[in-house]
Amino acid sequence: MTQNKVVFGSEEWFSFPELGIPTIKARVDSGAKTSALHAINITPFLKDGANWVKFDINPIQNNLKTVLHCEAPLVDKRIVKSSSGFREQRYVIQTTLDIGDDRWPIEMTLTNRDSMGFRMLLGREAMSGRVLVDPEQIYMLGQSTTDSLKEIYKDAEKAATGLRIGVLASNPELYSNKRIMEAGEMRGHEMHFLNIKECYMKLDATKPEIHYRGGKKLNDLDAIIPRIRPSITFYGCALTRQFEALKVYCLNSSTAITQSRDKLFSLQLLLNHGVEIPTTGFANSPLDTDDLIKMVGGPPLIVKLLEGTQGKGVVIAETKKAAESVINAFKSLNANILVQEFIKEANGKDIRCFVIDGKVVAAIQREALPGEFRANIHLGGTASIIKPTSEEKRIAIKAAKAMDLKVAGVDIIRSSKGPLLLEVNSSPGLEGIEGATNKDIAGEMIKAIEKNFKLNKNRN
Repeated sequence: MTQNKVVFGSEEWFSFPELGIPTIKARVDSGAKTSALHAINITPFLKDGANWVKFDINPIQNNLKTVLHCEAPLVDKRIVKSSSGFREQRYVIQTTLDIGDDRWPIEMTLTNRDSMGFRMLLGREAMSGRVLVDPEQIYMLGQSTTDSLKEIYKDAEKAATGLRIGVLASNPELYSNKRIMEAGEMRGHEMHFLNIKECYMKLDATKPEIHYRGGKKLNDLDAIIPRIRPSITFYGCALTRQFEALKVYCLNSSTAITQSRDKLFSLQLLLNHGVEIPTTGFANSPLDTDDLIKMVGGPPLIVKLLEGTQGKGVVIAETKKAAESVINAFKSLNANILVQEFIKEANGKDIRCFVIDGKVVAAIQREALPGEFRANIHLGGTASIIKPTSEEKRIAIKAAKAMDLKVAGVDIIRSSKGPLLLEVNSSPGLEGIEGATNKDIAGEMIKAIEKNFKLNKNRN
């Protein structure tokens, strides 16, 4: 019997009068068993001796400024496995769904869906016996427009005004920079892209200033996210220091970025903090070439330019003769180099752990192209999701802390001696890791800034 069933498209607008939600867009997904509702600040409490839960919701997608405060009877706590395989314990509520002329009670789990495409997902348990789904259609029972949403939610509470955040970088079209700008705007902040080459500063003991093209002063920013290319490290770090002098919070400090760009100094720092690295040599005289090669275990070995980045300036020398030629060629150019043992068993793979505020928020395994010895997605390598071991996480967190970096891409290689650290990147790219893991890494960076301001506010 189908005549008594309501037909839904793959997307519909629902209301939940008992929660005070006048309208919300949902993904209708018969492949999902459980329905889920976006919720933040979830807190269980007792009401008249019964278990309830209160929570906040941003009912409009890509809008964190509009906030509703909701509460509902708590019916269960349940382990739910997401589509990406992540297992999470969630609170379960029961409330009334209202659409068109129909209404019925449903159960929903509460979870943060900021990174998902919809604020709500309607699963098959809530549709059983009542609904038919036509996946080729959407909004079968009406659609809310941007203007109607503004009218509907005009009396809803507005979240506190966000921060003024600058992205200090070179290319506004770069994926990472665009994502950070989008993530900040989604979370209600005022975002400004600041081209490093168009910033200039006034050094003054009492009134230091930073100006932007056209003479605009940048003294009223709350925070800066430095994304400095290696080729402009000196000037980019000078600007970051000037922002620090103006008491603007910098997600990565100028000191941390500067030392991360000095491969030799950074390796010395890491070793001083007990982080294991491949055996590495450094020398300045061509006369020491033979002993330098022996020092790292002989060929094959890796030769790196100190100023290299993204796999550039890195060469593998298969034989002693090749190693001598490469080392002496670099030295004849007065280039600073490191010589490092080659970890054959890594088989062209390494692990990139993305560390934010002392936590590994995502990790990928990068694999080199056939014939290449070092994984690099910028040069055509591949990236896949991986679960790092507890030891690899420990190394990544320890490395970021040793370098005093709030945001770091930590590269680790698996060897017969255990995990070894290759290098730490202070401006890690987001495209590869977000694409492979489907995680909102840019949003995590913005959250780290929010956390800093919340902690400082609490201290005051």
